[in-house]
Amino acid sequence: MKKLTLSDKICLWFATLFGAGYTPFMPGTAGSILGVLVYCLVKSPVSFFIITIGILIISFPISDCAEAIFGEKDCKKIVIDDFGGMLITFLFIPKDMGVLFILAGFFVFRMLDMIKIPPANLVEKYKGAKGIVGDDIVAGLYSNIILQSVRLLLKTFS
Repeated sequence: MKKLTLSDKICLWFATLFGAGYTPFMPGTAGSILGVLVYCLVKSPVSFFIITIGILIISFPISDCAEAIFGEKDCKKIVIDDFGGMLITFLFIPKDMGVLFILAGFFVFRMLDMIKIPPANLVEKYKGAKGIVGDDIVAGLYSNIILQSVRLLLKTFS
């Protein structure tokens, strides 16, 4: 790897979520856990929405930059995409759903992120940030739809 400039270091700082991407075992899971923590800690749904949109916006240029620095397509150390996908998973999910619901959301997102249900499998093949971030957006959207459906079913039958 070349000598890193300050802007390269800042890019990697965000792309790896302050070093979580350097976790030797399942770095994407580490990034996802940070997404769950943000969901649990941010009390305002409006603030959570703004954070989610902000992360998604910056994840594209950050992922492109980090991929160029690492010199590897969709380098596993880049976890801002997993973080963003997890935030999408919990968008508009009320906080009162409980710990089991949060754990279910985490596992549903991780499973969908790994198995790449269409069109995530096609999006993943795009070059650069479109592929890096795109498949996690799809997995996050699918996960959110599943959680919202379960939430509505629970509400209907309770």
